[in-house]
Amino acid sequence: MKIHRLLIDQMALAIKDIFSTQHHAHKVIESYLKKNRKWGSRDRRFFAENVYDLVRWWRLYWSLAGYSDLDYHQGDSMSPGQIETVWATYYLCKTQESIPWPEFDHIQLHQIEERRKKITNEGILLSYSDELLKILKAEWGSEWNSLAESLNEPADVYLRTNSLKTSRDSLASRLNQEEIHVERVEDDSLALRLLERKNVFVSPTFQEGLFEVQDLGSQKIGPFLKVEPGHRVIDACAGAGGKSLHMACLMKNKGKIIALDIYDRKLEELRTRAKRNGVDIIETRWIENTKVIKRLEKTADRVLLDVPCSGLGVLRRNPDKKWKVREADIERLNQLQWQILTTYSEMTKPGGYLVYATCSLLPSENEIQVKRFMSENNENWELEEEILLRPDKGPTDGFYAARLKRRQ
Repeated sequence: MKIHRLLIDQMALAIKDIFSTQHHAHKVIESYLKKNRKWGSRDRRFFAENVYDLVRWWRLYWSLAGYSDLDYHQGDSMSPGQIETVWATYYLCKTQESIPWPEFDHIQLHQIEERRKKITNEGILLSYSDELLKILKAEWGSEWNSLAESLNEPADVYLRTNSLKTSRDSLASRLNQEEIHVERVEDDSLALRLLERKNVFVSPTFQEGLFEVQDLGSQKIGPFLKVEPGHRVIDACAGAGGKSLHMACLMKNKGKIIALDIYDRKLEELRTRAKRNGVDIIETRWIENTKVIKRLEKTADRVLLDVPCSGLGVLRRNPDKKWKVREADIERLNQLQWQILTTYSEMTKPGGYLVYATCSLLPSENEIQVKRFMSENNENWELEEEILLRPDKGPTDGFYAARLKRRQ
């Protein structure tokens, strides 16, 4: 493929934005694609895939390009020329093809391989920050390497059938007619795996509300909560509502789902998605103060706490988190998770179920929180089941969930 100068210039600016701000990679990529609407589908795919992959392996290719490892994370001081040199190094390693531009004449494959042989630092080889490696080793023990390697693999894209409007087989047939090729996921009645990456959001089937993009692991959480038609369910950290929409399907659009969040803009997105999906049992409420939670005490048959977390289970989709997570962040999140678990759990009726869930793989955010909660509340709660989905042991992202039953 012919590579245009503008494409690489924009790629360098996007990567600088990702490293020098707290903006998520997918949001930065989305903004650049919107600014360059005239790009064809091949250029858009090339741009997104190269940015994601380069961010994922940034520390390694920074070193292979000949730069000092001490400077790989200095986003504000990185020049576009340096970023483009790192990209050209990555591209040469990946394709064995040199870029025929004079500024890249000095990049030679044999020099890159000589540098690679001299690298012994596992943080460089696996392309993780030293601080994140310290966290992973402390929390995962001897299994840290297996998990770290698996989180470097690009994630598959999964769709969830909106069973209120169609069946999985009918959806698969419609998508294949649109040349969006999918395959059915074994042992799952709603999931489809995308066989080739495409912008499915412009698909007529998406516009009709026949599916949502949702990771396979995330699709396990709704059924784990054991929701049924007619239940009163609270999704207490709903965000844009992917799990709320799934639960509405499982409930056959009968009952009530109260979706709560501290960000009303996310709830606005949920309202838009619910309308497209044909869901009318979701009521959104902005958590503007503690009274919102207090008024719902002991009112829900089911409560889902998909709490804020480090997101380290979904590094395959959000590789920029490798360079942004700090030990202080984990400590702050642990405190927030505990506050939510102890406060929001009170919304569960006696005899009802609570699911505490994260997209993290850190025990401090998962099992340890639940174990502490049970040790302090054993008379009122029963731990029924825990699940831990690991990307090194299956096709999903990293997810944790614990189902607790409130005693009568």
